[in-house]
Amino acid sequence: MDRFHFGKHSSSQFNEEMESIRTNMMEMGGLVEKQVADALQSLLTGDSALAEQVLQVEDRVDDLEKKIDEECARVLALRAPAASDLRLLIAVSKCVSDLERIGDESAKIAAMALKLAEEGGAPSGYVEARHIGNYVRRMLHSALDAFARFDADKAVEVAGEDEQIDIEYRTAMRSLVTFMMEDPRSISRVLNVIWTLRSLERVGDHARNICEQIVYLVKGKDVRHISVDEMEKKVRGKP
Repeated sequence: MDRFHFGKHSSSQFNEEMESIRTNMMEMGGLVEKQVADALQSLLTGDSALAEQVLQVEDRVDDLEKKIDEECARVLALRAPAASDLRLLIAVSKCVSDLERIGDESAKIAAMALKLAEEGGAPSGYVEARHIGNYVRRMLHSALDAFARFDADKAVEVAGEDEQIDIEYRTAMRSLVTFMMEDPRSISRVLNVIWTLRSLERVGDHARNICEQIVYLVKGKDVRHISVDEMEKKVRGKP
C-alpha cells in the first residue's frame, strides 16, 4: 500500500514546526472526539454535569483551532514549503475547521441534553440517537486514525460510512415524524431529539471531509464533491 511520509529537512526547526502542527491537530481531534462521546452520553443518561463539561471544552477547542491556524500561517510565510509539506499544511488547516465545527455540533447536543434533562423522562428517539451516535463516533475515530497514519485507503473506506449514516438518519427522521403525528403532546421534546440527530449527521459529514483531506494530502488529488466510488477509483487507480 502506498503510504505518505512528509519530508525531513536539514532545518531541525522546520521539522519541529511541522511535527508540532501535526501533534496539535491530533490533540484537537482527541478533544473533539471526547466531546462527541460525552455529549451523547449526557443526552442518553440525563447527566447535566457532563453536558456542562462539554460546553466548557468548547473554548479549548476554539483556542486550538486558532493556535494551529497561526502555526500554519507562520510556516507558510517563513518557510515557503513545497510539495508534500504544503499539502500537509493545507490539509491540516481544512481539517481543524471541520474539527471545530464538530465541536460546535457537540455543544448543540449538550444544550439539548440540558433541556431534556430539565423536562425529565426519555422521549422517543433515544434508541435512534444511541445507534447513530455510536456509528458517528466510530467514523470520527477512524478518520482521525487514518490521518495519523497517512492512510488514504482507510480514508476512502471511512468516507463510505457517511452514506450509511445518512440512510440511518433518514429512517430515524421518518419514524420520529410519524410518532409526533400520533402523539402531538410529544412534539416539543421529540423535536429536541431530532435536532440532536441532525447534529450527529453533520458530524458524519465533517468526518467525511477530513477523509477527503487525507486523500488530498497523500495522493495530491482533490476528491471533494464526488461519490465514494469515484473517490475509490482516483485513490486505487481502478478503471
